[in-house]
Amino acid sequence: MSRASVRLRASLTAWELGHHGVPHTVIADNTGGHLMQHGIVDMVIVGTDRTTASGDVCNKIGTYLKALAARDNSVPFYVGLPSPTIDFSVHDGAKEIPIEQRSGEEVAKITGLVTERGVIEPTAEAIAAAFPERVRVAA
Repeated sequence: MSRASVRLRASLTAWELGHHGVPHTVIADNTGGHLMQHGIVDMVIVGTDRTTASGDVCNKIGTYLKALAARDNSVPFYVGLPSPTIDFSVHDGAKEIPIEQRSGEEVAKITGLVTERGVIEPTAEAIAAAFPERVRVAA
C-alpha cells in the first residue's frame, strides 16, 4: 500500500469524524505510544478490516501494538466499523482468519545504510568492512 493511500484513508476517517461532530486529531502511527505515555491521548479509535461475530477484530499489524499501549496507559481503545465489516460466518478470528504472510523481500529493498562512516551497502560483507573492529569471529 502506498503512503498516499494511507494518507487518503486517514483523511477520509478524519472527515467522517468531523462530519459527525467528533473532536479528533490524526497522528503518525508510531507516535501513539509516546503520546499515551505522556497523557496527551484521551482515547484511541482504530478501524477494522474484518470483525468476527464474537467481536474479534482483524486489522493491520500495528493495531495490536496500539491496543497494548492503550491498555498499558489506561487509555480507552475503540474500534470504529461499518456493519458490513462484521463477518457473521466467523466466530474465532485467531483460528479462522489467516494472517497475510508477505515476502521478506519487501524489507530487503534498502538502498543503503547511512552511518557515521558513510553510506554502506546492506550486506554482511559491507557492514563488516565498515566496522572491522566490531566483527566477531565465530568460535
